[in-house]
Amino acid sequence: MKNDFEKDNIFGLGKPNDDYKEYFIGNSYLNVLSVVPNAKLSVCNVTFEPGCRNNWHIHHATSGGGQILICVAGSGWYQEYGKESISLTPGTVITIPANVKHWHGAKKDSWFSHLAIEVPGIDTKNEWCEPVSNEEYDKLDD
Repeated sequence: MKNDFEKDNIFGLGKPNDDYKEYFIGNSYLNVLSVVPNAKLSVCNVTFEPGCRNNWHIHHATSGGGQILICVAGSGWYQEYGKESISLTPGTVITIPANVKHWHGAKKDSWFSHLAIEVPGIDTKNEWCEPVSNEEYDKLDD
């Protein structure tokens, strides 16, 4: 399963996502593809092992900001707080407005990878919130 996934994951697994490990349940990997420091813009390939997901979080900004996810391999989930989850497959694009609480990650039985694009804005910062509980996660239907 992982070997097939790695063939599809055209941007590569990257390195263990150790700097953000405390905000994930399970193991994730980060491959930084591009950074434009003066524009506060970055593009990263984030890969999640089966069952891995990040905590609820918010990309704050007073203007602009947010995040764009472009799914490239495997299958995963995206959910905004108080809304139904969305199944993610290669080609799915999710635009996350600033100041919206959400999470994303792999399905239980699949590796998952997406490009994460941080949208430039004014006064941008990330707020990491509580983990997505096993109870919440286990309710999701494949």
